[in-house]
Amino acid sequence: MKNLLFALLGLAFGFQGIAQEKYLSKEIQIKMAGLAAPEEDRANITVYGYDKEGKVVLLKEGSNNLVCIADDPGMNGISVSCYNKKLEPFMSRGRELKAEGKDMMERRAIRQKEVESGKLKMPDAPSMTYILTGKEANLNRETGELKDAKLRYVIYMPYATTEETGLPDKPHTPGMPWLMDPGTHRAHIMITPADKN
Repeated sequence: MKNLLFALLGLAFGFQGIAQEKYLSKEIQIKMAGLAAPEEDRANITVYGYDKEGKVVLLKEGSNNLVCIADDPGMNGISVSCYNKKLEPFMSRGRELKAEGKDMMERRAIRQKEVESGKLKMPDAPSMTYILTGKEANLNRETGELKDAKLRYVIYMPYATTEETGLPDKPHTPGMPWLMDPGTHRAHIMITPADKN
């Protein structure tokens, strides 16, 4: 029993060490999160990131219409995003539910109920999200530079359908826009630029 306890404590401290080792400074998190935003908007973004314990914290209060999220040190790969502030109630509710230990499907179901009941407001106009991804091996942890990163675009249009938009529900060619989750509160246009060869 004592050996099991020591093993569990070792694992717990090991994971904490990994999280601390992957922790990026506030300045680097802000810089990286801004990489997802259009260059002319980066100076005035709001940024949420992570403290050394892995909790989501406000790193920078901005003045424009973009809210950006730094890379989650607990996830593999690099992913930062920026979205229109009209999406903040929906996005922040997702972060709250994740912090409570809810998995992705639970978060989706809870937010759907809250949107349908009117408790959780969704934007009344198309709302943009920018998502930048890359490999951890391509990240310079000192400067926040990310080589060979890929940017994709998501335009939330709650309850949009393929019929009303004319968009297909899957891409027919690389890089073409398509509508994901049509007819639901999560309906959004996906645009993933094709790889350049």
